[in-house]
Amino acid sequence: MGQGIALRILSGLLFAAMVACVKTVADAVPLGQIVFFRSFFALGPLVLFLWLRNEFPSGLRTRRPGGHALRAVIGAASMFTGFAALSRLGVAEATLLGYLAPLFLTVLAVVILGERLTRSRAAGLALGFAGVLALTAPDLWAAADGLDARRVTGIGLAVLAALLTATAMLQIRRLTATEGPGAIAFWFAVVAALAGLATAPLGWVTPEAPVLGLLVLAGLLGGCAHLAMTMSFKLAEASALAPFEYITLIWAVLADLWLFGTPIGPAFVLALPLLLTGAAVTGRGERRRLPVIPPPAGAP
Repeated sequence: MGQGIALRILSGLLFAAMVACVKTVADAVPLGQIVFFRSFFALGPLVLFLWLRNEFPSGLRTRRPGGHALRAVIGAASMFTGFAALSRLGVAEATLLGYLAPLFLTVLAVVILGERLTRSRAAGLALGFAGVLALTAPDLWAAADGLDARRVTGIGLAVLAALLTATAMLQIRRLTATEGPGAIAFWFAVVAALAGLATAPLGWVTPEAPVLGLLVLAGLLGGCAHLAMTMSFKLAEASALAPFEYITLIWAVLADLWLFGTPIGPAFVLALPLLLTGAAVTGRGERRRLPVIPPPAGAP
């Protein structure tokens, strides 16, 4: 149990470090190029892990290539929108909005799978969306004096990324009936890398050595973080790990304060308990049925 908790905390730290790398290079490197590096270099830790477990390449076989393609395309779209939001928002805000994914998953489960909308789920949804309103209200109120279009666009992109993440989670739920987690993670990374590579004709840059190092590091950190999270769920029950999912937000706040000098505003403080409580309430029932929940901020 202790090892599982330690790995879950470590995965949150690694994901936060990955997000910080992406945030640092966001203004210097095109979005598609960032997605390519994040996905391509994540394959290294994943392949090494599967090889050490004697699951490479046998663990990559699939009976549902179409299902993998759908999950991967949705996940890649989530990564694009999540990274685009990150370039416009602070790390903490983008991370916090990522916790909308369990709320959207509840809506999708009710609409698509016909699951029941319980009172606790409805309460979680109300709290979550109240948190989004609390985060955006100051910008909307200030519209008369000049709307911060970049920030409002970032919030919209982060909400869209959370919706796409929830849709990908729903597809993962379907795939896990017949497919292994190694195959799901591998084919997603391959498709996301190809999607990023496809943007090369739109204009890539030749990054300087420090920027190139951060791009490669983002991929390696993302791959290691995913593995640490997966292993944590093998060593401890999801219910025991649930409180530690939100420690990632602490690392995100520290990154804003120490690395980027971004202050934490009153809107964030007001939205924080609303969004986290809503995510906790709606996610409680989902943890019994879902595989590892993708982290926020464009890293499904």
